[in-house]
Amino acid sequence: MKKLFALLVLFGLFAFMQPVVAQDKTVKDSTELVVSDTLVADSVMALIDADLNEADAAEGGGLHKILKSKFIEGTAGFMSLVALALVIGLAFCIERIIYLTLSEVNAKKLMQDIDARLMENDVEGAKDLCRNTRGPVASICYQGLLHIKEPLEQIDRQLTNYGTVQISNMEKGCSWIKLFIAVAPSLGFLGTVIGMVMAFDQIQTAGDISPTIVASGMKVALITTIFGIIVALILQLFYNYILSKIEHLTSQMEESAITLMDSVTKYKGSEK
Repeated sequence: MKKLFALLVLFGLFAFMQPVVAQDKTVKDSTELVVSDTLVADSVMALIDADLNEADAAEGGGLHKILKSKFIEGTAGFMSLVALALVIGLAFCIERIIYLTLSEVNAKKLMQDIDARLMENDVEGAKDLCRNTRGPVASICYQGLLHIKEPLEQIDRQLTNYGTVQISNMEKGCSWIKLFIAVAPSLGFLGTVIGMVMAFDQIQTAGDISPTIVASGMKVALITTIFGIIVALILQLFYNYILSKIEHLTSQMEESAITLMDSVTKYKGSEK
């Protein structure tokens, strides 16, 4: 906006001064007019240059450029390994989040529909409803309906065993996320040790303990540590969110299993 305003002022002054110059005035007035016009133009151009310099400085201090420069300063070897841990860890996190989100259903409504079909003696309809519904809640209910002719103790055992399988499916890939949470800061600490070794090597080569020599190696050490801890924190946040979704689905499965057992008990009682 500053640049646009300055350009408009510049063009406005030129447009305003043209008819004045065209009038019949003395040479002295014309000379003063030209000098004044030149001073105004110089002031406006100085304002534009200052604005451009401010914009360039702001762009140079952008967060992504700062991170890029620090990444390069931290030595490409270990920083690349830390970045790789972040990318792979996030890939596992996103995959688990999508899977768990798609597994969520309205469990209460599903159990009401299953109970209504069982009360109508429509076991096949209840099975079809479970088959056409995604998620572990529908799967565990379908498993229970498959054994509906068996005793209640056997049905309860089947629900417990199949629930364990579903929980294992939901936790698939979480061990890899925990691995990268542990690996990222470990790589950062390894870079710290190597940076300190580099600093001592430089001191030995120079034969003098100079702050400039020590600072370069210590800078590499601190940068790798910082980035390793940041990666671990990011992955830890995603991991805790995934665990909360798994706990929510597990509680839904347990409640649905209890509700299904009640519905099956009523269904078996109505058959007698």
